[in-house]
Amino acid sequence: MKRNTWQREAVREALGSSEGFVSAQALHSSLKNTGSPIGLATVYRALADLAGEGEADSLQQEGESLFRACTPGSHHHHLICRNCGLTVEIEADAVELWAKNVAAEHGFTEPNHIVDVFGLCANCSKHENL
Repeated sequence: MKRNTWQREAVREALGSSEGFVSAQALHSSLKNTGSPIGLATVYRALADLAGEGEADSLQQEGESLFRACTPGSHHHHLICRNCGLTVEIEADAVELWAKNVAAEHGFTEPNHIVDVFGLCANCSKHENL
């Protein structure tokens, strides 16, 4: 575990107050708007560290890394709206069993996986069908 610096704590707090997934650039911009002197490279490093330690979820969307605060130590999956970014944590017991079985069939142990399901939320679907 990396030591906790004021910069890292500021990134953690800003990420925790963000709605849904956010880019490093957007998080950096919101920190700058509050008067923080944190540089963009520091935000990138802090986000990568938080994701690596399980304190943030990350995903790739259109070639950009996006991050969201999550509960450390909890394994979960997401439904993510492609339009507005609404994110819902979901349980996926069938996926857990499938991953374990597929890994075992091929001689793998300790499988890890990430499952993010993208679609349109109910609100965006409603507006798209108008």
